[in-house]
Amino acid sequence: MTTTPVVALQRPKDISIDDIEAELRNIWRSQDGGSSAPVATRATSFSIVVYEPEEFQQLLAALSFYKGAIDGIHGPETREAVRQAQMAYGLRVTGRVGEHTLARLRKEYDQLSPSRQKISNPDLRGFNLSEAISAHNPCRVITLCPTVGHDDIVTAQVSAYCPVQKRNTSNLICCEYITLRGAKSALERAAGIVGSLMIGDLPKFVWWKATPNPEQSLFRQLSETSNCIIVDSSYFSDAESEMLKMQELTESGTYIADLNWHRLSPWQELTAEAFDPPERREALIHVDRISIDHERGNAAQALMFLGWFASRLNWTPMRYVYEGGDYDIRKIYFEGMNGLEIEAELAATPVADVGEVIGDLIGIRLTSTNLCADCCTILCSETTGCMRMEAGGSAQSCRVEQVSAMSDQRADLILGQQLQRWGEDILYQESLATADQMLRLRPQELAEK
Repeated sequence: MTTTPVVALQRPKDISIDDIEAELRNIWRSQDGGSSAPVATRATSFSIVVYEPEEFQQLLAALSFYKGAIDGIHGPETREAVRQAQMAYGLRVTGRVGEHTLARLRKEYDQLSPSRQKISNPDLRGFNLSEAISAHNPCRVITLCPTVGHDDIVTAQVSAYCPVQKRNTSNLICCEYITLRGAKSALERAAGIVGSLMIGDLPKFVWWKATPNPEQSLFRQLSETSNCIIVDSSYFSDAESEMLKMQELTESGTYIADLNWHRLSPWQELTAEAFDPPERREALIHVDRISIDHERGNAAQALMFLGWFASRLNWTPMRYVYEGGDYDIRKIYFEGMNGLEIEAELAATPVADVGEVIGDLIGIRLTSTNLCADCCTILCSETTGCMRMEAGGSAQSCRVEQVSAMSDQRADLILGQQLQRWGEDILYQESLATADQMLRLRPQELAEK
């Protein structure tokens, strides 16, 4: 994780929850500005709560597969620990923690004796300053670090940090950091305190690095007290179910921002560009076949892209058909203009090397059963090529484009874009609403899986 160079006004100090505000006031009182050193003043930009669960690193550590720090960085050491655990427990070896792997890790952890459940790995959550956050001079960062186990105690640390000066100036604009650790149940009971620590007159963000859960009191209270809940649907173990929850939250007035939505920008821009010429713009209404390939493991990007495209053309979702097979095929049928039936196919493609982001788009094919329509368009990732999409036929008459991924798709870096805005994203909301309509057409037996 990239970090911004900082200097500490005070080393992190362990205190009681009741003493947090008093200790922070003492830090600022100590900065009297009487010396020749730059004067430290508190930033007045925004508050942000970072929910940093990182459960599976803790479980892997307790089960002796992972020796590194609990830091939320899913690097080579973490992926190798996941692979070792999957091999040891006879699971499909992916190097990623899906629903089945996490359930097995929890089961194995619960069978350990209390003495072996204790984790000695250093816990760096709350100490690594994400550049995406610190570069925007937040006023206060509150990091919540759930720990595995059933300890009822919540511990608190406070500190203040200032970015290293890059220019000659008499002032340092500094940020307060509050880190709370405790079992998930204990943090749930402290939900009211967390909300009160957010500064009332400033914009309030919550970066929820887990799946949204309206039934969880901590999530619910933070949703009610913040201006924006930031999530990343590439983390979701069951993207389809979680997207339904996100739509429910949006309808209830909670502003949700999905970092995974930003990763679609290159695909959306090239799609729009392909139909920008006047002669092709007219052919757009004839598109009645769309195929979307995505990496297996998470369908969020595919569903959001389809929701975006369908909402722009006023397609109405009508049927959802699950075909399964090697590519886990899903077909969604829409009614378009003049009663035209449109077929959309979503294919989950196995890939050999899964990166940090699960479910990235691989290829998109737009075409028509009207052979006279000049609308055939193929978009494909520059890392995987267009072979599968071109094999669909009529490739010689298609416009083919390669999509370059964003320079860095990591959530902590995309977060920087989101922190510059906290108003509603109408385009995202309309796309999510259309995806929600599609998902509600799923057969009941599939929805209950």
